[in-house]
Amino acid sequence: MTKNNKVIKENKLLGESYTKICHSSGLDIYVFPKKLTTTFAVFGTKYGSIDNKFRLKGEEKITEVPNGIAHFLEHKLFDNEDGTDTFSRYAETGANANAFTSFDKTAYLFSCTENFKESLEILLDFVMKPYFTDKNVQKEQGIIGQEIKMGEDNPARALFFNLMEALYEKHPVRISIAGTVDSIAKIDAELLYKCYNMFYNLRNMVLCICGDVDVETVISVADSILAQSPEIEIERFFDEEKDCVYKNEITAKMQVAKPLFDIGIKDNRISVDPIERLKKAAGMSVLNEMLFSKSSSLFNELYDEGLISGNFDYCYTVSSGFAFNEISGESSDPQKVYARVREYIAEMQKNGLDRAVYDRCKKVIFADFIKTFDSTEEIACELMSYIFEDCDMFDYADVIKDLTFEDIEELLATMFDDSFFAISTVYPLD
Repeated sequence: MTKNNKVIKENKLLGESYTKICHSSGLDIYVFPKKLTTTFAVFGTKYGSIDNKFRLKGEEKITEVPNGIAHFLEHKLFDNEDGTDTFSRYAETGANANAFTSFDKTAYLFSCTENFKESLEILLDFVMKPYFTDKNVQKEQGIIGQEIKMGEDNPARALFFNLMEALYEKHPVRISIAGTVDSIAKIDAELLYKCYNMFYNLRNMVLCICGDVDVETVISVADSILAQSPEIEIERFFDEEKDCVYKNEITAKMQVAKPLFDIGIKDNRISVDPIERLKKAAGMSVLNEMLFSKSSSLFNELYDEGLISGNFDYCYTVSSGFAFNEISGESSDPQKVYARVREYIAEMQKNGLDRAVYDRCKKVIFADFIKTFDSTEEIACELMSYIFEDCDMFDYADVIKDLTFEDIEELLATMFDDSFFAISTVYPLD
């Protein structure tokens, strides 16, 4: 193996720094020092539920796998060939462990207040030792099948994925991360190994650690467990999407006390430049704060009229292959709220934004970012997310600082075309 290379990255504006280790195995490791009570580690792969069509660069054949396989693989990695339970191993060190699969990543994590080295050894060991058999896959199909059925009764889940089905016609972001009972029934051990060997290559993964830890300790654990991964380049394939939404509205009836709504604005104007995407994400955070926060005229008018409760949220989500804006909440009349939101945006486009409101909201967004550095968990997870988007966590501070009022005006003018809107609603059962 070649020598491990270390680079220290600093941001004077934030007064923060971390060490990046280009490990000889091919894994990039990030150690962010924080003298807080808890240490947090996350071991992630750039592989999520949307990665269902892929091949190694240079290969001719594209592999297509069933929906839900990334999430299924996450579950199965906790199985050990010797029959031991991974969570029991963590219990001996006192660490709290978990894992998650999202649209574009899978992550395995733990937090601890002691025995960090031993917990890190467990993390790297079990993720690097897959054990799939037709028998244990069949058993898991029943377990995850029940999880999927339970999820189908969850109003919040239905509200969100119905919105994704309205916004997108072909992109797999419209499919539930866990897949369906029918899709996971097609998964077998051979397919799991194929996906594992493709996406759990250490050059497609990162390890992010935040806490009062020693860099040399982390390196020694990595040296003792990680074997060198071959250099690969993964090609991912997605069907082309139209700019306009697929459906204008999807409605469901479920066990809820009050109607729920999730208004979506589809964004297909996604830059291939990761810094430009980051700039747009920062700009949308400021614009959303200006338009929809509890200090906005829209929120206060809707709230005073009894059209919405205090449960009124907004969020812009962007990745290299999909992006959308959301405004969600509960209302006795979701359609009236939907109409008012669109009228309000049109009015703001016509009359223009207030520069003083922009200045205040930009400070709010920057302050929210600064709060991230009070939590080892948020630092480690955010650091991983930025890396998978080919950015750096510290870039965000510079991007926000450099945002202009004109940038936000341009977003207001271009983001809210009528053809980009859709709404998902969940009404109470009759």
